[in-house]
Amino acid sequence: MNALYKAAKTVLFRFTPEQAHHIILSNLDWITQFGLQKLVTRRFPEDPIEVMGLRFPNCVGLAAGMDKDGEHVTAFGALGFGSVEIGTVTPKGQPGNPKPRCFRLVKDDAIINRMGFNNVGSIQVAKNLQSARAFRNRGGILGVNIGKNKVTPNEDALSDYIKCMDRLYMSGDYIAINISSPNTPNLRDLQADAELDHLLGGIAEHRRKLTDQNEGKIVPIAVKLAPDLSDDGIRSALDIIVKHGMDGVICTNTTITREPVAHNPLSKETGGLSGKPLMERSTEVCRLASEHLQGRLPIIASGGVMEAKDAVEKMKAGASIVQLYTGFIFKGPELIADCSEAIAQWRSLNKA
Repeated sequence: MNALYKAAKTVLFRFTPEQAHHIILSNLDWITQFGLQKLVTRRFPEDPIEVMGLRFPNCVGLAAGMDKDGEHVTAFGALGFGSVEIGTVTPKGQPGNPKPRCFRLVKDDAIINRMGFNNVGSIQVAKNLQSARAFRNRGGILGVNIGKNKVTPNEDALSDYIKCMDRLYMSGDYIAINISSPNTPNLRDLQADAELDHLLGGIAEHRRKLTDQNEGKIVPIAVKLAPDLSDDGIRSALDIIVKHGMDGVICTNTTITREPVAHNPLSKETGGLSGKPLMERSTEVCRLASEHLQGRLPIIASGGVMEAKDAVEKMKAGASIVQLYTGFIFKGPELIADCSEAIAQWRSLNKA
């Protein structure tokens, strides 16, 4: 780990996770504007890959949840991320769940969060994303992760996703459908066969309308799944995702299981568990999806990447893109370069 980031982390980890998050984001833009990010990361060669019809400059992306309101996309791109997924964004702004709602399990390289889709809402996010143009102009890929408001019942969920699509369709390069966060009541029920079929059918139909309204511009859509579905549930969801012409699948969101961290007193906190304890199941889901899809859809792998070998393991399991979140918090920006270089080397060997 970069010595400077290690020192900064020691200071930041004295604050609560949300306080540290605010400190980082409130300073990230000017740090990258002055090029100071070079002190904690390094340049690495491009390793472009085409996924969902888009050219990603490298295979390492930032997962949703870090930049919820889409205010710092260009700065995260300056750290080396080839893609940045913002959100989750809901139609109306909402404060999220009561604090405290995020907890570090330091000895386990893990985080438990129950943020609850806190964000400023789709109209303001669309305005914020105008600042992402520099990142996109340099070839970076912007994903917009969308969800439903907490107060919206599941039977009306489609209308929330449609509102977000209306406001954000042309704001990014792809849209991610979040139906798998454990922190919005009953949201994960949308992964059940009938509910998912109805939701994705409506989303596909609405995309056709938006495509017609935007001179034939087809924005790819990926669906983010939970690791806690059964294997058969994963396969069934994948079949429905394919049926409705979605363009990718994200494996996976956080987990509600606590078995790997049961020894930790913080394991009693509700919310989604991310980080090292998620790696095994998340990668297992990635492999299962790859075997089931047989190349019909690309896989974006998210969950538990804490070092370069983890990123390569995701690629071996069938991923096209790997996303970082908790690993980025614990290991720092150098992890982006480490993972990108390791994946590039692995891809080069597999092309030979």
